[in-house]
Amino acid sequence: MAKAAQAGEIISPISAGGGFTRTGVGTIVDMDSLEIEVDVNEAYINRVQPAQSAQAVLDAYPDWTIPAHVIAIIPTADRSKATVKVRVAIEQKDPRILPDMGVRVSFLEQASERNSHGAAAAAGAGAASAPPQGVLVPSSAIVERGGKSVVFTIDGARARARPVSPGQTYGDLRQVDGIVAGTNLVRSPPQPMNDGAAIVISKQ
Repeated sequence: MAKAAQAGEIISPISAGGGFTRTGVGTIVDMDSLEIEVDVNEAYINRVQPAQSAQAVLDAYPDWTIPAHVIAIIPTADRSKATVKVRVAIEQKDPRILPDMGVRVSFLEQASERNSHGAAAAAGAGAASAPPQGVLVPSSAIVERGGKSVVFTIDGARARARPVSPGQTYGDLRQVDGIVAGTNLVRSPPQPMNDGAAIVISKQ
């Protein structure tokens, strides 16, 4: 509870501009109904679903992970920030959690229920969750060879075809499984390029 007025001060429904006029006596907080409001970049909002599992970490306690889940996605966007507001419920009540604290939220996907596009599935009760898998690569780096999606990694002066499983698209990037972060790729493989093709790396 925050006490906004002291004995002897004037209480008014509107501010009169004076230093001794208050618009309320105090603020009472229901600690059992605390929730998190987080702004999610609109490029990632398609990966967030109601009831999806999440984890919250308070700035004040960076080593404490709090279980949470999505309550709802507010159906409006902030054009200036390109974000969408998401309401998140806190599943663990604790006196250390206070109103207006800084917090970071991670949304989890179910490892056993990923769909064909790699989107995050809604979390069910008691289901196991895991962080998103894969890396982001330029969409132009993914091509079809022999009916399979591949990227061409750079092996010295040769290009090597590596099969990948494409997932969600984020602007000009796409999530893929099958390679590790830091792999050097041919950004836009030409149609004739195949496994073992000679390449020349231009340095700009």
